[in-house]
Amino acid sequence: MIRAGIGYDVHSFSKDRRLIIGGVEIPFGMGLSGHSDADVLLHAICDALLGAAGEGDIGRHFPNTDPAYKDISSLELLKRCVKTIDEKGYSIVNIDSVIIAEAPKFSPYVDKMIDKISDAAKISKGAINIKATTNEKMGFIGKGEGIAAYSVCILQKITAL
Repeated sequence: MIRAGIGYDVHSFSKDRRLIIGGVEIPFGMGLSGHSDADVLLHAICDALLGAAGEGDIGRHFPNTDPAYKDISSLELLKRCVKTIDEKGYSIVNIDSVIIAEAPKFSPYVDKMIDKISDAAKISKGAINIKATTNEKMGFIGKGEGIAAYSVCILQKITAL
């Protein structure tokens, strides 16, 4: 059985936070506001994985009202999502994601992001794709007020031989 999932996340900029995207700290004058580390890319990936497994969304599993998740690394959240889908008997076929932001530029960090995601999700680097684009100066992202990310994934049911 093959299942697809889609995830989306968005966070506004905050001057008093570090910018963490794909588990990588990116030098920039602002970070993203949020309860955890506000990693929009990993949150979108988590939602895609959970959705494909029929397990709801990241907010259901890691509510922003729970102090246990305050400033938690989203790499840890990804590991927990992978454990959930493993327990349901699925394996990740691939993850494809896009980051939407006017700034900063993400291309110098994509390989590091893929390394971090590969390690956390226990999948090959070749099964992960990350792209970045702008919003052509339109909307809140285009005005430089935040960052969004989309992710899709394919899961496959593991069957005994």
